[in-house]
Amino acid sequence: MVNLRTEGRHALDEVSAMSLRPEFVTLASAEGANVRDLCRRFRVRPKTGYKWLARHADGGPAALADRPRQPLAPPARTAPAVERAVLELRERHPAWGGRKLRRRLLDLGGAGVPAASTITAIRRRHGRPGGRAGEPRDWVRFERAAPSERWQRDFKGHSAPAGPGRCHPPTVLDDHSRYAPAVAACGDERDATARGHPVALFRRSGLPDRILCDNGPPWGAAGAGGGPAAWSVWRRRRGAGVSHGRPDHPQAPGTDERFHRALNAEVIRGQTFHDLGACGSRFETWRAGYNHERPHESLGPAVPASRYRASDRPYPAALPAPGYGPGDGVRKAGADGTIGFRGRPWKVGEAFRGHPVGVRPCAEDGRWSVHLGTQEVAAVDVRVQNQGSQ
Repeated sequence: MVNLRTEGRHALDEVSAMSLRPEFVTLASAEGANVRDLCRRFRVRPKTGYKWLARHADGGPAALADRPRQPLAPPARTAPAVERAVLELRERHPAWGGRKLRRRLLDLGGAGVPAASTITAIRRRHGRPGGRAGEPRDWVRFERAAPSERWQRDFKGHSAPAGPGRCHPPTVLDDHSRYAPAVAACGDERDATARGHPVALFRRSGLPDRILCDNGPPWGAAGAGGGPAAWSVWRRRRGAGVSHGRPDHPQAPGTDERFHRALNAEVIRGQTFHDLGACGSRFETWRAGYNHERPHESLGPAVPASRYRASDRPYPAALPAPGYGPGDGVRKAGADGTIGFRGRPWKVGEAFRGHPVGVRPCAEDGRWSVHLGTQEVAAVDVRVQNQGSQ
């Protein structure tokens, strides 16, 4: 039976379309015919009635037959060469989505690069779904105004099997460009590792103004007694500030956390490495691609290398001495983190062992502040009978 697109039920609904349409056209083509009135009587929309008249004028009675609903021409298919380029790039970067793949193809100078939605359809048509690590975007990003103004640094954790042990990758990410100056392969997360690993990086890339870390070891407070970590003291002595996220909030370096998700999805997940050397080699290969090939959506989407430059603050060849005034009493912290002052030992923190600190009087009588350079790190009160620090 026929669908006349009627506005209500009518006996004419039971009549063949091929008998109604010629009749309607004959009546509507008569001199002085009121087409809209005929549409009401035939219970069809005016748009449908005028369509029948136009078809009849172009092709006669045969043109009034139902037409197939598929388009007259098949939709344009992506060129086979373009599809191959999409699939080859997808093979190299299985965690990339349509937008990243499209941007990279444009950067490579490809001709006829389709829309991101078409690239996604190509992947799905060839059984290559996915494209994102799967975790929600839950980190708030705060972009710094210039490269090397602030870096984020963290250990990803014991995330990759490497030989008999596991790899603990320390990562560094620039807060302005999203450039990754370093992704290393370390066997642990001890304080000595945290201090030793970045020396080559600082010599190559210079010193950032500040480094943001979380509060966990080895970055945060040292031991149950609190105080700064040895790594933090080591870093300040070399001329850069250190800041930490809120306590009990390890997601504070959010950009680096998002970087860790990409590292896990594109390199680590499901992999076992022969040893730390093999792990480090794979990290370096991926880091080069991340910095110079992988489009970053927050950059428009440019690659991080397009916005990064090395710091103009060189790593000091010799450890600079902290600057103290003539009124400061300079003391060197012992192996247990104590200094001698007014004939008594005072605890300033194990992180300061071997470092010279300055002691200067406060406005309050009997109270003294302990400084590392210009930063106050502890206080002593000579009015307290037992040794201690505040």
